Amino acid sequence: MDTQNNNNFKAGSNLEKLLRRGEFVVTAELGPPRGASRDAVEEKAKLLTGCADAYNLTDCQTAMVRLSSIASGVMLLNMGMEPIIQMTCRDRNRIAMQSDILGAAALGMKNILCLTGDHQCFGDHPEAKGVFDIDSIQQLNMFREMRDEGKFQSGDELKVAPRLFLGSAANPFADPFKYRAPRLAKKIKAGSDFIQTQIIYNVKKFEEWMGHVRDMGLHKKVSILAGITPIKSLGMAKYMKKNVPGLDVPDEIIQRLEGVKSKKAEGINICLETIERVRKIEGVAGVHLMAIEWEETIPEIVERAGLLPRPTL
Repeated sequence: MDTQNNNNFKAGSNLEKLLRRGEFVVTAELGPPRGASRDAVEEKAKLLTGCADAYNLTDCQTAMVRLSSIASGVMLLNMGMEPIIQMTCRDRNRIAMQSDILGAAALGMKNILCLTGDHQCFGDHPEAKGVFDIDSIQQLNMFREMRDEGKFQSGDELKVAPRLFLGSAANPFADPFKYRAPRLAKKIKAGSDFIQTQIIYNVKKFEEWMGHVRDMGLHKKVSILAGITPIKSLGMAKYMKKNVPGLDVPDEIIQRLEGVKSKKAEGINICLETIERVRKIEGVAGVHLMAIEWEETIPEIVERAGLLPRPTL
């Protein structure tokens, strides 16, 4: 990551400061509930307290209606935890996005992850109209201009610009593979300060992608967090292999799970091995843990991976 004057932070978030300092960062995902339950958010947050440096709050993940990521972010702030607010292009036009970003910033949120979003046909309202007014690269550029130039996308002046540390997603496994690193370059040019990748099971393919990233010098321009998800069951592994576009689950992973009695324990072992391998790859600045509806495993994973205690500022 390019170093700058330590006082010249874009947002001054804990995530930004630790990455600037060169720490190996850990972020973790927290999925808001499908109901108006503050308790559900706080219970998950308590499980994850101290396990990561910042916490992703998903934005109606898999196109299923869930409690607002921004509202959930307020709850985390009240608990002394730093949120990363996800915002998709699926559900908002550019007016709503800019309004929500101002609201999130005014409430004290500093980290934003820009996403296109899962198509609504995969969710609980497949008949809903997808907005997709702009894509995630345009979204990044719009937020960057709001922060750095103090103006709305319309060109009108902002009275108080939001301070934002901007992130985006990258999929090292999608086809065509040769365009994966150039697409990352476009996101960096648009304003991405950090990247969280698609779930990594094929570490060899990820290493190949990172080689392309280094060849283009992109690892010096953005902080890359490797996406890690523990596999809960053999059925989960087979489903992801066959049904999740852009996810690469090698046959050897399936075979390992088939050959053991405790699928959950082996899934955690695979997760720990993956963390150990990606930590050794030049240009990887941290890991992003996504224990989907299995958040209770995160404390065990970060402890066994030697990632505790988390650094302080």
